[in-house]
Amino acid sequence: MDQLGKIISLKKIVDPRGNLTVVEQCKDIPFQVSRVYWTYDIPTDAGRGGHAHIHCRELLVSVSGAFTVTLDNGHEKRQYLLTKPYEGLLVDKGIWRTLENFSSGAVCLVLAEDSFDESDYIRDYSSFLKFISCSK
Repeated sequence: MDQLGKIISLKKIVDPRGNLTVVEQCKDIPFQVSRVYWTYDIPTDAGRGGHAHIHCRELLVSVSGAFTVTLDNGHEKRQYLLTKPYEGLLVDKGIWRTLENFSSGAVCLVLAEDSFDESDYIRDYSSFLKFISCSK
């Protein structure tokens, strides 16, 4: 991925009984999903994320409410406001991410390429910058 992140439009099936959105691995997103998790009941002044992954790619979706995702590759930063349950933000490996400004009732769904592995996380920003400079 040449950019910091990529907004992906997901299938939105409109129905008078309620809409439906579908994500199929390796078809709508460029990886197989090994883990699914979601965050919720996040205080509006709290932040999430604050890490990068060495190997794991993720798709972040605001299934309810809104929040801001800031992506950082060590050289530039870009903010994305996620508000639609039929759009996802694809985050590549080696990208620092922070999530903040959660609206009341916001739910962030994450489809992750890999199962949880603590050794895949870079949780210190200075270590992230060192990792980025060494991986070029």
